[in-house]
Amino acid sequence: MMQTMEILPGVTLRCYTDHRFKQGCLSFQLIRPMTREESALNALLPAVLLRGIRQYPDIRSITGRLDALYGASVGALVRRIGDYQTTGLHCGFMEDRFALAGDKIFAPMVDLLRQFLTEPILEKDGFCRDFVEGEKKNLISTIESELNDKRAYAAGKLLKNMCREDSFGLPRLGEAQDVAKITPAELYRHYQTILKTSPVELFYVGSADIQTVAELVTPLFDGMDREPSPLPAQTPFRDAGGSHDAEEMEISQAKLCMGFTTPITNQSKDFAAMQVCNTIFGGGMTSKLFMEVREKQSLCYSIGSGYYGSKGILTISAGIDTEKESHVRQEILTQLDACRRGNITQDELTAAKEALLSSLRGVTDSPGAIENFYGTAALSGMDMTIPEYMAAVTAVTTEQVARCAESIRSHSSFFLKGVTA
Repeated sequence: MMQTMEILPGVTLRCYTDHRFKQGCLSFQLIRPMTREESALNALLPAVLLRGIRQYPDIRSITGRLDALYGASVGALVRRIGDYQTTGLHCGFMEDRFALAGDKIFAPMVDLLRQFLTEPILEKDGFCRDFVEGEKKNLISTIESELNDKRAYAAGKLLKNMCREDSFGLPRLGEAQDVAKITPAELYRHYQTILKTSPVELFYVGSADIQTVAELVTPLFDGMDREPSPLPAQTPFRDAGGSHDAEEMEISQAKLCMGFTTPITNQSKDFAAMQVCNTIFGGGMTSKLFMEVREKQSLCYSIGSGYYGSKGILTISAGIDTEKESHVRQEILTQLDACRRGNITQDELTAAKEALLSSLRGVTDSPGAIENFYGTAALSGMDMTIPEYMAAVTAVTTEQVARCAESIRSHSSFFLKGVTA
């Protein structure tokens, strides 16, 4: 059962009570408008907070404390949800009812979370320099590792090109050059600012009821100077016009990425039908793109589509031989036209629905997956429970899929050409 409560001004607690799991989870997220100026700071912050606190000043002592709490865990949490970026911490822990008699885990875990948030190790006017510099290197390495994944690199370039006037084109973890400039003092000032002004989302999954959870988590904010500012509403895709760009790189397999737009978002009544449409078009191994372009015509090594429901963006990524670019582009559009005409078999419709339903059933298999689904949905504006979502998918017709496909318009592309050394 899902319940929501505002426990303090600007602090929302979402509680999913479920008695099936031995493990519970609790997330703490500061919600920020996604901006180039803040994205790297927000991505770096939680990793620095986890490096040490007054009572447990290093990773070894933190690990010892977590081990004493029956192997609990704390991790950084950075998300991009439409126009928002979240930064915070995610805790996983064993439910109290499975601990030895007299032992408590949830309450001590919340107190440890409080210490991470309010008792970081400081030097002079900022965070510990060694912590900040170490985590900067880790974050830059993570960002730059994208270059080693050429498919992710090309897909990222496409989104940046499509979203030149929309924050959705900003990388979730920021830019490497912005991370490199961050100082301990700047990061600490930023943390003080966002801790004071940001709306906070707390999400709990476990067997405790919402009143019990509220009583435990409210003291997290004791002594905090809070003046939360309201978030701007999520906005539709801000279109700056399409572009078709290319880049050369010494790779054996070229990457073609194509971007499309649709007015259908996760707040639309046709959202479930759009998800089915995407799955039929290119979202799996039974899709038209996979079966026709890859399997039957052997035009690519890999191909698939993805749908970003918060913005109404659909992207396609294909690994191909450079000389087959124009042929692959045309065949992708041919398969989209087939969807528009309703040229969809019953087997394709059934397979797409079952793939989505299987994925949705999997959401309820773990506390972390539940937190991720419902926490993201709440911030993105989607107002459906998993059972409601599954019912909507089940009811989708071929005619609805065709109408969704008709709404899809070509927008931009990015081609990463393969060249020999």
